Amino acid sequence: MSELRQNLITRDWVIIATERATRPDQFANKKQWAAVVPPHRADCPFCVGNEEDGTLETCRLGDRTGWKVRAIYNKYPALSPTAEWMRISSGIHRTMAGIGVHEVIVEHPRHDLTTALLRVEEIANILLVYRQRYVEIRKNPHIETIIIFKNHGETAGTSLEHPHSQIAATPVVPSQFRSRIDEAIRYFDDTGECLFCRTLEDELAAGERVIFESEHFVAFIPYAALSPFHTWIFPRRHSSSFDEITDAEITDLAETVKTVLAKFYYGLNNPDYNYNIRSVPIAQRTTKYFHWYMAIIPRVTKQAGFELGSGMFINTALPEESAEFVRSIEIPSDSNLGLT
Repeated sequence: MSELRQNLITRDWVIIATERATRPDQFANKKQWAAVVPPHRADCPFCVGNEEDGTLETCRLGDRTGWKVRAIYNKYPALSPTAEWMRISSGIHRTMAGIGVHEVIVEHPRHDLTTALLRVEEIANILLVYRQRYVEIRKNPHIETIIIFKNHGETAGTSLEHPHSQIAATPVVPSQFRSRIDEAIRYFDDTGECLFCRTLEDELAAGERVIFESEHFVAFIPYAALSPFHTWIFPRRHSSSFDEITDAEITDLAETVKTVLAKFYYGLNNPDYNYNIRSVPIAQRTTKYFHWYMAIIPRVTKQAGFELGSGMFINTALPEESAEFVRSIEIPSDSNLGLT
């Protein structure tokens, strides 16, 4: 019989459809990937030698001929730092200028790699650039929220195969952020505890949904996961804002991300996925009630009419079985391709 589980952090009720449950291995990607992806493409704007004029670049690790990671302005940005600040209200209609930041993080010089196959130190370089850009972007007085995200694969929304991720900074706090903060505040007022810290404590105590632990981070599939293999990575140390991450934690997070994505790569046949880093809005940088974290969402199912019409999710994979399956996936010793 199916059951409903509530995710206290998101406040979502999720239908865990046990009667329709699918074995974890049946979620593996059925798509046939291209046999050969070249390490360099002359027509790829992210490949070495094809870089735009330096005015588009905001950050790089390495020198001009040997860069490791680059941050550049998105050529087709959703938001622009040069827009003139404007806010207009006319009756029930409200308008703001599209001011903000939209950057692309080019994660590696090679065209043919994916995050799951990078070395830990290469993923750490990406995280270092995330932190550096986060610190710089938050200085903009018009910025309220910074979102770091990656789209991997066509169904996840990517259009370029060169490994990259994005940073978007908005002049408003999105309603989803506000609602989660409100719930976190309510829980803190009722209990005196951080809801995220309590969630992490409970998941560690249960153990059955944890898929990887490191010194500073824990990766687990939540009790009321919204979709199959939906994974959260929580820092053990309470911290509200991603830019407070230390160098040691960056290395540790890189190992955790590498492990989770590599397990998905080999166990689910390189599925499309999205990941994002959820951090507190700029004005609330240090709190006792909010805890930044990373979410990785494999796109192994599709939302349909029920989800769109109700706002509820149907998860056809038991979180406990999914976690057990992911833990069992062995990562080959040659998975660290990087610059070989």
